[in-house]
Amino acid sequence: MKQINLQENLRNKFKKKGVKMIAPETVFFSKDTKIGKNVTIEPYVVIGEKVRIFNNVKIMSFSHLENVKIENNVNIGPFARLRPGTVLSSGSRVGNFVEIKKGKIGKNSKINHLSYIGDTEIGQNVNIGAGTITCNYDGVKKNKTKIKDNVFVGSNSSLVAPVTLNKKSIIGAGSVITKNVSNNSLSLTRSPQLEIKNYKRKK
Repeated sequence: MKQINLQENLRNKFKKKGVKMIAPETVFFSKDTKIGKNVTIEPYVVIGEKVRIFNNVKIMSFSHLENVKIENNVNIGPFARLRPGTVLSSGSRVGNFVEIKKGKIGKNSKINHLSYIGDTEIGQNVNIGAGTITCNYDGVKKNKTKIKDNVFVGSNSSLVAPVTLNKKSIIGAGSVITKNVSNNSLSLTRSPQLEIKNYKRKK
């Protein structure tokens, strides 16, 4: 009963501060949640401890945030999971089915769908393609990935930490990157595509 009353009080507090909630009864806050101006929260969002949300932020449905800092003009979700140690800088975008842990996402960078970003520093104006993962755990320790400004990572790429993608580099879709990538370069790893003409399946 105490928890229900606490949530009702928190929802009322944030509504009075101008937070827009489409279905407030489905949104859960923590006692230490801090929210700025012009923030919209869609249904079924859970905000855990140590979350600070700045201005002009939109959090879409079924997202979970814990111990994160969200700067101005950020869009999150739906179905995003932001774990402790994450910072989303102004203008960044985290889309559906994206999980971030100890990730610093730079200004105007985008991780739009289906990605895991762990122990990673991402610069400004970076595009992370769908299905990209940082392979940050080698079975013994966590390793860091650094992605500098204006990098484009193609879809379905695996970045094996520790690794650095330097400024304005491009990662070809479907790559497994194990070595540092130089400025202004294209890096990709692919097996040759084979095609067998007139192939007949075994019966």
